Amino acid sequence: MKVIRIAAALIARENGDVLLVRKRGSAVFMQPGGKIDAGETAISALVRELDEEIGLQTHEERLEPLGTFEALAANEPDHRVIADLFLLAKLAGTVAPRAEIEEIHWIDPHHPGDLPMAALTADHILPFWRQRLAGT
Repeated sequence: MKVIRIAAALIARENGDVLLVRKRGSAVFMQPGGKIDAGETAISALVRELDEEIGLQTHEERLEPLGTFEALAANEPDHRVIADLFLLAKLAGTVAPRAEIEEIHWIDPHHPGDLPMAALTADHILPFWRQRLAGT
């Protein structure tokens, strides 16, 4: 099985809600972010992707490393995705879909509703975030 390395952002409001995006041609929502280009660090790739995808300009110092998460890739059959995840808390400003992003949603991680989500988001990132919010 092939592996895709990405950098992803867990963008959270003060109330704990998180931002999810849906790429054009995809049925599932996930964290914003993307593939790490040759010569890029995960964090520099994420800064670039956030600007390209949702018009969010931020600095590396604002991103807190949360760890590495792995799951089946949502949009590429026979691939696994390995994501370096970073937290951007207390988002200042607004975000909007750009480039390949077709739709964005803020969700309550405790009650995400029936929004279709990538395995990485549903099975790993949201459970991690719920634990962190609970202080465990």
